[in-house]
Amino acid sequence: MIPDHLFDEGINNSMLQKDMECVKRHRDVYEKSQRDYEREQRNMLSSQDSDTCEIHDQFYRDHKLLLVLFRALAVMPITRSRPGTITFSWRSRATAYAICFYIIATMVVLFVGYERVMILRSIRKFDDYIYAVIFVAFLVPHFWIPFVGWGVANQVAIYKTSWGKFQVRYYRVTGENLQFPNLKTTIVIISIGCLLLAVCFLLSLCALLEGFLLRHTAAYFHIITMINMNCALWYINCRGIKTASQSLSECFRRDVNIECTAHLISSYRFLWLNLSELLQSLGNAYARTYSTYCLFMFFNITIAIYGALSEIVDHGFGFTFKEMGLFVDAAYCSTLLFIFADCSHKSTLKVAAGVQDTLLSIDVLSVDRPTQKEIDHFIQAIEMNPAVVSLKGYAHVNRELLTSAISMIAIYLIVLLQFKISLPKEPQIKFIKIKYSHV
Repeated sequence: MIPDHLFDEGINNSMLQKDMECVKRHRDVYEKSQRDYEREQRNMLSSQDSDTCEIHDQFYRDHKLLLVLFRALAVMPITRSRPGTITFSWRSRATAYAICFYIIATMVVLFVGYERVMILRSIRKFDDYIYAVIFVAFLVPHFWIPFVGWGVANQVAIYKTSWGKFQVRYYRVTGENLQFPNLKTTIVIISIGCLLLAVCFLLSLCALLEGFLLRHTAAYFHIITMINMNCALWYINCRGIKTASQSLSECFRRDVNIECTAHLISSYRFLWLNLSELLQSLGNAYARTYSTYCLFMFFNITIAIYGALSEIVDHGFGFTFKEMGLFVDAAYCSTLLFIFADCSHKSTLKVAAGVQDTLLSIDVLSVDRPTQKEIDHFIQAIEMNPAVVSLKGYAHVNRELLTSAISMIAIYLIVLLQFKISLPKEPQIKFIKIKYSHV
């Protein structure tokens, strides 16, 4: 995040350049238009002031419901400790609740997990063993919560607080409050959908896959809901950045058409760099969470598709309950992975596209030399700061992640199917035993 004093210094320097330009043209420095007066009033605002951030932090007010649900699931115990600031503390009530909830949920998960492991140990057939692994794998994300949730809560709190500061700076430069149309309604619908999807997914597996008892769903419900909510949270964050990018581009185009000056270009350059850093801090804050999230999805998709193909190879495509249950599992994980990668790809495309088009459309021969330099600096800043969501360098979240995932899953499926083909089939073994008994 660009420090407030550096942002103010950049804005003030560009204003000084404008005043010096007026002096060179023998104009009165104090002869200001209404637009200049309003801009000076806005420049008096500080993004370090908590009350100011609280007034302009529309993004927090719109997606507050998601943060409440994550606290209820004991995944991310961050709180709005004071106006304009989100914090995390190991001594807070939210953290105490998260620990208590996690202990109770862990006892339920261990009880169900023990039964699932006993079933797993009693299986001798390789294909049935693979199917049973899926049920155990879905319990694993519960034990990641302290590492991928509480362990990154402080970084997430800093990222959330940065949104308030960015919106204050957005208002200072553009003169408008950043709005997120229909975001609150979308979050309500998505939150209800995540809960209903978890219920439907577990009931479908309970009905389609043999050995998945209804009482076992008590240990899986909060895990599946957490998985759904993580996908929803990433989607909402990416949508917020996409909306901010589009709004910034529209305001930049509007202001350039009214007054194309070095001061204006410089102000928007600092604001755009702030947005670019916000996009990068998104990936850094949630790096642990979504790295393990992707690994979990890759594993489940591979095992589920292998199980379905194995069933088809052995018995043909008969629309059995086992086949349909495995296909439901694969489709569920594939859909979440696609949403995760696709929304990131769409948001990154919007960060630089609109601003860059406006810069390239400016007739540089019709503006003065300082403005030309600022345009060059802005274009260089876009080239030097590509809009990429990186999980701390481990992976770039875009559509290329999907293609690499498909190729990796295909390789593992080929290996597993070759291993299956190399296994002796049971009818042949029985035939050999009967033959040698007659001899």
